[in-house]
Amino acid sequence: MFQKVLIAEDMDFINSGIKSELTKLGIGQIDYVQYCDEALLKLKRARLDHTPYDLLISDLSFEMDATTQKITSGDELVKEVRKEFPDLKIVVFSVEDKIFRIQTLFNEYKINGYVWKGRSGLQELKKALQKIATTKSFYISPQVASAISTSEAIEILDYDIFLIECLSKGYLQEQISEELKNKEWTPTSVSSIE
Repeated sequence: MFQKVLIAEDMDFINSGIKSELTKLGIGQIDYVQYCDEALLKLKRARLDHTPYDLLISDLSFEMDATTQKITSGDELVKEVRKEFPDLKIVVFSVEDKIFRIQTLFNEYKINGYVWKGRSGLQELKKALQKIATTKSFYISPQVASAISTSEAIEILDYDIFLIECLSKGYLQEQISEELKNKEWTPTSVSSIE
């Protein structure tokens, strides 16, 4: 089981609940932060002190306040952490259920688990931690499992998003073609855009 865990969650009462459940699992050191920038700094500091964290548990939504932050969402935090700490286990604990967002977390940022913050969220979090601590497989809550089901999942690429953005700005197909050529993305032909 994990011995040193960092929780990135801006709500105190949720932090308390998570910490209580992790303590029951016998995890020795449980730290938590309320800001994404602070989470990344804490992970870096622990690495410098040769006492790295075994696991990061992060929410996706962080409320803005008077404290200025560079990293303002859990998605951004996971992305930055994955760049700096490619082997760190990451579990997202969130109420978010948008399929594309969950797919991105698994496919691009290689998270180890996604636990939906529902009525039985803390019990699921315990199951997720037990699974990813003892196996190489990942965990996803049943409520959002369709996000990784190949039969139901639709993958939207950056190319698709770019096309939609251009269309929303009123670009003509020829203009979109030129923009794609400038970005060196393919396909760029007007017939493909059509």
